[in-house]
Amino acid sequence: MVLERYNVPRLVRERAFIDREKYLKWYEESIENPDKFWGKHGKRIDWFKPYTKVKNTSFTGKVSIKWFEDGQTNVSYNCIDRHLKTNGDQVAIIWEGDNPYIDKKITYNELYEHVCRMANVLKKHGVKKGDRVTIYMPMIPEAAYAMLACARIGAVHSVVFGGFSPEALAGRIVDCESTFVITCDEGLRGGKPVPLKDNTDTAIHIAARQHVHVSKVLVVRRTGGKTGWAPGRDLWYHQE
Repeated sequence: MVLERYNVPRLVRERAFIDREKYLKWYEESIENPDKFWGKHGKRIDWFKPYTKVKNTSFTGKVSIKWFEDGQTNVSYNCIDRHLKTNGDQVAIIWEGDNPYIDKKITYNELYEHVCRMANVLKKHGVKKGDRVTIYMPMIPEAAYAMLACARIGAVHSVVFGGFSPEALAGRIVDCESTFVITCDEGLRGGKPVPLKDNTDTAIHIAARQHVHVSKVLVVRRTGGKTGWAPGRDLWYHQE
């Protein structure tokens, strides 16, 4: 086996967050004094309540691993809100569709509006901190909105790959005891529709036989394709 080493292109090297020298220095610090290292780097994000404890671990008996346990922060806030004042008009997400000629550029300001809207829809339908939400979607911006919305309100999201079968989706719904699913009417892969909503309906029936009952399905309209519909359970996102 022949190994070859390629030099990092200059443009990439100049924009890299760290170079090799800094990486090796940080790595050494993280091994020699992990509490000091992570205590310093933990401050790179915003905290509503600063932490005083870096880590609290126990590997005897019941394993327990806690990081920054007395601090309070929010992932969604750190991904979006803290950038609004100075970089609100900067592009946060560049999305390329199944057709590469269809794309979107979403700024932090726009991302904030989309995520807050999704979060409010979830809260409107009873999703609260600690609830589990299954996300079964294609690679579209709404998938990111859904994940960030869950983080914003403290719900736990379980992302299921949009290429998985109804049986695989059902297994993941059951495993996390999810009662709320976010999906699309259909996905697109190579120009061909993927029946995500129909797969979701089948998965929900399978999960119900294992005593896990989904109460709401939020559907994002992707293609406009026909799907099954359960009144009272299913919701169109664009109508909320």
